[in-house]
Amino acid sequence: MDSAAGLARGAAAALVGLTSGGSGSPPTIDLVRTSPWLIRVLTLNLAMQILIVVTGGLVRLTGSGLGCSTWPRCEQGSYTPTFQAADGIHPYIEFGNRMVGILVGLVAVATVVAVLRWGRRSLMPLLAVLVLGGTLAQGALGGITVLTGLHPVTVMTHFLLSMALIALSTVLVRRARGQRTDPGLTALGPPGAALARGLGWAAGGVGVLVLVLGTMVTGSGPHSGDAQHPARLELLDPRTLSWLHGDAVMIFCGLVLAVLVTTLLVPTLEPARQAWLVVLGVTVAQGLVGYTQYALGLPVPLVALHLLGAAALTVSLTWALDALLAATAGTDGSGQRKVQQRVDRDSQEDQRQIADREVEEPHRAQR
Repeated sequence: MDSAAGLARGAAAALVGLTSGGSGSPPTIDLVRTSPWLIRVLTLNLAMQILIVVTGGLVRLTGSGLGCSTWPRCEQGSYTPTFQAADGIHPYIEFGNRMVGILVGLVAVATVVAVLRWGRRSLMPLLAVLVLGGTLAQGALGGITVLTGLHPVTVMTHFLLSMALIALSTVLVRRARGQRTDPGLTALGPPGAALARGLGWAAGGVGVLVLVLGTMVTGSGPHSGDAQHPARLELLDPRTLSWLHGDAVMIFCGLVLAVLVTTLLVPTLEPARQAWLVVLGVTVAQGLVGYTQYALGLPVPLVALHLLGAAALTVSLTWALDALLAATAGTDGSGQRKVQQRVDRDSQEDQRQIADREVEEPHRAQR
């Protein structure tokens, strides 16, 4: 009996060793084996969430924010623009953005359907519902923005909500495409993993601050969304806000570099290193575009490129932070305790089965 129990413990320990790669690194379990249509739908959803940011930026940069003077109609008594030469192309740009918003909503509905059919795991249904709810909220917030005459606070909130939806959509794509660490089967990790996780969260928090300050800079600048009656944020002057935004970017760069150094020192964090290199590259590119547009007086093409870069930074930062959290999951030792508990539980079950067979064997022999 003891030998059988020992054999069971050895087999379980060997299984844990195999899943951890034999080097103490956290094991990964493929939790997503599903239809390729799930990845396609979720990728399309992410692309559409980025596209609506680009078209919304086009509305703002061309001064077309009030091209449709009301909501949900474009004009009084009409859901489509009415041609008037004095309005130019502004109604069509704003109306086009609204049509893209409807497509984004339809894709968000398809995302929920796809996840419920092919991806009901790893919090994916909750994330999909949040994306759909946030997309619907965007439609209502867009209406409020028009009805309040493009108030800077509503415009800022409109943009930041888009960044949140892009982040959620990015996590959905990661869940569908990659492997996730199961904390219940994770061996004890190195001490540096906890430091990396803390630095990653700090970088994420400062990244959010960078986006918020960026929207404040835009809200105080010349591109308010309406060419005739600009509404600007008058909290601080644009120069001061721009320098605060630049200082936050520098702090963010320092945190990203700190995470990268930690991934070099902790071998088990190597899977997350490439993602953080991408974050660093996107950040440097964004910084170059930002300083260039500031020096040149905010030309529209560079502002549009900077806006697209904000979406790219949100995607890369979310991807990298999620990858880092996956690589450090369960490194507080709780995973190791759960592994041992499973091994002990399996051994006890084997002992009960052996005892039952020993009791039943004499009765079988008599029959």
